Amino acid sequence: MRRPGFRLARRRAGRAVRALHPLKIADAVRRGFAFRRAMDEFERLPDAAEAPEELLARLVHGWGNELMSAMPGYLDASLKELRAARGDVLECGSGLSTILLGVLAGRTGKRIWSLEHDGRWARRMRAEIRRRDIRGVEIVHAPLRDYGAFSWYDPPLERLPARFSLVLCDGPPGDTPGGRYGMLPAMRGRLGGGCVILLDDLHRPAEREIAARWARELGGTCEVRGTGKPHAVIVAP
Repeated sequence: MRRPGFRLARRRAGRAVRALHPLKIADAVRRGFAFRRAMDEFERLPDAAEAPEELLARLVHGWGNELMSAMPGYLDASLKELRAARGDVLECGSGLSTILLGVLAGRTGKRIWSLEHDGRWARRMRAEIRRRDIRGVEIVHAPLRDYGAFSWYDPPLERLPARFSLVLCDGPPGDTPGGRYGMLPAMRGRLGGGCVILLDDLHRPAEREIAARWARELGGTCEVRGTGKPHAVIVAP
């Protein structure tokens, strides 16, 4: 038989949980409103104008996935490289960056091919892309596949372009066997001459090792940029 004190504690705990729900809902509403306002500002920027860091920070906050989302520094670098890119772009992992890059790509005639292993997240991203009428993105559901020495996406190669001039790598998740290394062996034949690769999360030792290995195997250069949560810029010869 449970003591009265136990029942009282359980009731109090239940009230605390119920009281938390409205706070979460209110926070989600506020973030959603902030994101819509920030997106309106972003979409009004001239094609050649760089997004202010403050605006990118508001977009990250409004998107509401700060633990997983790309940070302002990486978003800014991705947008700059997209402007300079000569052709199609491969993105590994979809999210806020996909939306921002898609807006810019749609204006410049370029196309983002975004690989996403999570089917549910891919559907959400497609819905977001349609709702905002973003024309420059193709969300490609590509479940993770065991390649033997590593796991990586299993992209439908017959649907993808023959060459990419830019690769933006913020996926798959860090606990994937081999991490993000698989991009190079799986897609090397599709990387055009002078292809630029951005690899996020260089604060993690595994990503630092992958960046150095990619540069070594490509015979290219590797530069680490940013502080706090830096990223690597690898340029193929």
